[in-house]
Amino acid sequence: MSQPTEMLIRDAQAADIPAITDIYAWHVLYGCASFEETPPDAAEMHARFLKVQAQEMPYLVAEQAGRVIGFSYAAPYRPRPAYRFSVEESIYLAHDAAGQGIGSVLLAALIARCEHGPWRQMLAVVGNGEQNVGSLRLHLKLGFRQVGVLKAVGFKHGAWRDTLIMQRTLSSAAGAAEA
Repeated sequence: MSQPTEMLIRDAQAADIPAITDIYAWHVLYGCASFEETPPDAAEMHARFLKVQAQEMPYLVAEQAGRVIGFSYAAPYRPRPAYRFSVEESIYLAHDAAGQGIGSVLLAALIARCEHGPWRQMLAVVGNGEQNVGSLRLHLKLGFRQVGVLKAVGFKHGAWRDTLIMQRTLSSAAGAAEA
């Protein structure tokens, strides 16, 4: 009986962009978690990665047997200054890596990293709302709660899609309160 290959969660690097691009492209083309309809190319994904890095926010990948199998990052929730202590997280797994607990480990690592920053709240904007059962369960498991549903705000793959808004308080909330 072979042992499962150990998974490594680490900071994303520019060399990971092709794998990140491929993972995201699958979700754009075949899924409803993202409301983009045309997959961004590697240059655009690299620009997005650099923007997250420039804002000193975490961008992580899950790697197994030398293959990037998922990515997750935090970005400002909104650009206005009053939102500076709120982040929005994004997480995507390779389509053949779902249901193996990888998302839980990856998102937990992102939450832990954000808890060491100045942020108070983490939001998840879940495309395809309650139909996106895997993402919904993942977020609930890691302490998010549903705070709203935007009904029929996206039209993708021939159907109207909801967006589920979820929220989680970060342990750094006490430190951010005096800002």
